Amino acid sequence: MYRVMLADDEGIVRDSLKMIIEKNFPNECEIEMARTGRDVIELAEIFRPDIVFMDIQMPGINGIDAIREIKKSNQTAEFIVLSAYDKFDYAKEAVNLGVMEYMTKPFDKLSICEVVRRAVERIDSRRKKRSQDLFIREKMESVTPIIENGFIYATMFNEYAQEDVENYKNLLGLETDYGCMLAFVMGDDQHGRQMTNAVGASVRMQKNYQKFRELLKEQWNCVVGAVISNKVPVFLPCARQQVTYEERIDMIDTCRALARRLKKEIDISFRIGIGSIRKLMDSMDSYEEALKALDNSTGSVAHVDDLPIQCRYDDEYRVDLENELFDRLRNGTSEECGRAAAHYFDWMTENYDDKADSIRLKTLEFVLFAEHETYLSGGMTYHFDERADYLSVVMNTSSVRELRNWFIEKFRECNANMHTKKNEHENSLVQRAKEYINGNYKKDLSLDELSKELDISPYYFSKLFKEETGSNFVEYLTGLRMDRAKELLKDESLSMKEICAAIGYSDPNYFSRIFKKNIGLTPTEYREREK
Repeated sequence: MYRVMLADDEGIVRDSLKMIIEKNFPNECEIEMARTGRDVIELAEIFRPDIVFMDIQMPGINGIDAIREIKKSNQTAEFIVLSAYDKFDYAKEAVNLGVMEYMTKPFDKLSICEVVRRAVERIDSRRKKRSQDLFIREKMESVTPIIENGFIYATMFNEYAQEDVENYKNLLGLETDYGCMLAFVMGDDQHGRQMTNAVGASVRMQKNYQKFRELLKEQWNCVVGAVISNKVPVFLPCARQQVTYEERIDMIDTCRALARRLKKEIDISFRIGIGSIRKLMDSMDSYEEALKALDNSTGSVAHVDDLPIQCRYDDEYRVDLENELFDRLRNGTSEECGRAAAHYFDWMTENYDDKADSIRLKTLEFVLFAEHETYLSGGMTYHFDERADYLSVVMNTSSVRELRNWFIEKFRECNANMHTKKNEHENSLVQRAKEYINGNYKKDLSLDELSKELDISPYYFSKLFKEETGSNFVEYLTGLRMDRAKELLKDESLSMKEICAAIGYSDPNYFSRIFKKNIGLTPTEYREREK
């Protein structure tokens, strides 16, 4: 159905147009008529016409001005201007307003029918395009969560090439290389730092995931990941690397309000952690910061920049030397740890040489704490009486130099034990991962499956595997499959389909694209070359 409006001050003209249209387009048009410029403007607001026949000369507001006014609220109507005179100025103004046709009176039936037919075709074309656009939009709404989760996976786990990440950015309309990660942790209720009934809340979340996404999209132009255990990772794009204090506070307030609204509308409680702004490929670090912020807070929302300070120091205390010492213990080499221990001890003796007992107590305190950390890491076995002589060593050593050497040596021992155990554990995990991949590359193998087999988180495994092998999981698996494919291609009795199945691919076309991307030749070209 098409809505047609006839605007002319002459009744005979309006009636003639109506008769022609009704006779030649039966049951296709709904027709309304107006006599003055004001009438047509007011009627257009209610009737919302698809086609308007507009006389130039009408009482009060002329046709050109009426068209201009109607177009403010109706950009899609097709206008046909009617005039008793072939005036250039009117025609020029009509063209400027984008009218479809300029007709002079008197007009005949054929010309009216032709102009209505063309207007209908334009309207149908526009409606068809809109319908197609809505269809595409509807389809995109169904696949967008998949694309967004792929983006989250790619940036957090670094399992894709930069080219693939750029493709995700284009699909999602992202124009920045920076952003922060938010960790939405769900449960029935919050007790301290923990959420109760995390499993039950996760099950309910699956049913309410779409509503969850909609509420977040109302608030931010963000990328929402899938439910992982009782957590949802969310990427919030940022135009720059730093935010002001006011912007950070505003984000925290927004998250608190969002948590309240989520509780009200989907009956799930959330704690929200906010990481720092980082480059896309460092999103995992931001996500871990978000989780750390929650681990160190009892609030419903926590920002990594607002982590509480665990203790206060006087202005003269070198907290930087203390931090360096324990950082080198956990992450440095034995030599670096020894140097940091020497720096700290030397600072004590230089500034507190008249407080020998305080130096001895601090020496003992830090050695005990270092060994405690080593025990927790699995690098040492705890024995109740193994440190029985520590107190006498510290209190009875007459030489400051001897005490210094003892302090340094204990830190070096802790560092060595901690890292030996860590390396053994990590090397074992990577070796087990390689063995599993080598034995299962013919299957549709995934990072999640491998992580479950090793009983570690995908986050940790992905980072560890890349550090130890220089390749991420996908790159290693693909390389293994390509090496095996090259061997199989030398056997001319095997078809491409058989080779695909033998190395874990179900689609020969996909295999061919991957092979060419990695080897530089198609499988067929490679087979011909190796003859």
